[in-house]
Amino acid sequence: MNVLRTKSVEQSMEDTEDPDFKLKKSLSALDLTVFGIGVIIGAGIFTLTGTAASQFAGPGVVFSFAIAAACCGLAALCYAEFASTVPVSGSAYTFSYATMGELVAWIIGWDLILELMLGASVVAQGWSTYFVTFLEEIGLGWPDSVGPADPATFSWGHVNLAALLLVLVLTALIAVGIKESMRVNLVLVGVKLFIVLFVIVAGLFFIKGGNYSPFIPPAADTPTAGGLTQPLIQWAFGLEPSTYGVLGIISGASIVFFAYIGFDVVATTAEEAKNPQKDLPRGIIFSLVICTILYMAVALVITGMVRYDKIDTEAALASAFQSVGHDGFATLIAAGAVAGLTTVVMTLLIGAVRVLFSMSRDGLLPHAFGKTSARTGTPVRITLTIGGLVAAVAAFTPIDKLEEMVNIGTLSAFALVSIAVPILRRTRPDLERAFKVPFSPVLPIVAALVCVYLMVNLSLETWLRFLVWMAIGFVIYFVYGQRHSFVTDEGERKEAPTA
Repeated sequence: MNVLRTKSVEQSMEDTEDPDFKLKKSLSALDLTVFGIGVIIGAGIFTLTGTAASQFAGPGVVFSFAIAAACCGLAALCYAEFASTVPVSGSAYTFSYATMGELVAWIIGWDLILELMLGASVVAQGWSTYFVTFLEEIGLGWPDSVGPADPATFSWGHVNLAALLLVLVLTALIAVGIKESMRVNLVLVGVKLFIVLFVIVAGLFFIKGGNYSPFIPPAADTPTAGGLTQPLIQWAFGLEPSTYGVLGIISGASIVFFAYIGFDVVATTAEEAKNPQKDLPRGIIFSLVICTILYMAVALVITGMVRYDKIDTEAALASAFQSVGHDGFATLIAAGAVAGLTTVVMTLLIGAVRVLFSMSRDGLLPHAFGKTSARTGTPVRITLTIGGLVAAVAAFTPIDKLEEMVNIGTLSAFALVSIAVPILRRTRPDLERAFKVPFSPVLPIVAALVCVYLMVNLSLETWLRFLVWMAIGFVIYFVYGQRHSFVTDEGERKEAPTA
């Protein structure tokens, strides 16, 4: 059997009409934009900005965000073209199946499962920390025995009940329906944006011009990492990340780039958009632009309130307001983080469910597993399975140690989607494209190279774990997926068993 067979775009579109695997089309451009904002803005806006400013770029971190946004925007343009041309669930998995073949599609799907499920688990644990902090700020409490555990002192058998309950509640909501999930998401994103904007405006009154001098601190020596914790590029070529100066801004960009991860999840809901050809590109691009503006504003506020080398990297915004005598803002910031991370977990769960749904519909995973409910229009079996796995990982493991795995899975998907754009342009020039990446193939190739560069800046241990995950994926594909695939060598669909 041909592992590089492609699935025709026409067949992908036809599969969306299968009554047993049909999703409800109920999402507007506003829903998709809010969905993107909901997953992009998380705890990073409260912590990552301070880390990048303090350790790499100083006030020049605002340029780091601009560079990261430009790089991420290149990948976003590629996603927008694909999502509007092939409006089918599965995001990068579906796009790769149409261009580079089944094996590559499986690799991407397997990567996305890693990114989305692991990401949801990591964020759920982060949410539990902010949730407990918020309860303490308002005079309530949470038992330490069932709260978030310190990774340094974690012991097996500990239960993070807060993270467990969050994932189970969100899983039930997602199973009920996508529109219902989006309504809750809209409210929470509104709360999150209000608090972020309030903090930005309030912070403007405490900015000291002297904290911006120097805006780009002079370059300094960087502590050298060694062993498995060193970046792959350092191990292979001896190139070390820089602190401050122009190169420090670029190093800062590689750090804050991960604050933008999430816009690609919008593409997983393509099949549920009312007008995907127009609304998907708008949702992807608008959410990225809005988040970029907010990130840059927060960067200016933090570095203006506190000198860059005095920033608390653990709680940058909260400590900034405490330094000017406004301890009460910590409660507001904790509330914003709770609302913000709730939407992140929800959207990551939805993305994981949609990717597995697409793989199941193609037969690469058990076919009956992906059947949608006639009442809710959602793949309930997959939803409950994903929710259960994420809840277990978030509640019972020190998963935060694997958070770089989310980054490498995301970047590999970004790179392959970028490469796939010019391939589909060449193989299927006849397809109607409501949105086109400008200057193709140059921009898609640049986008792929940027993603590869960021990947090689990740640690050796992350690469080794990634290779182990991929090896497991290859075993599953050749033992099950290849044998049960419904796609023929001609790109059409074989007769599938009744789900």
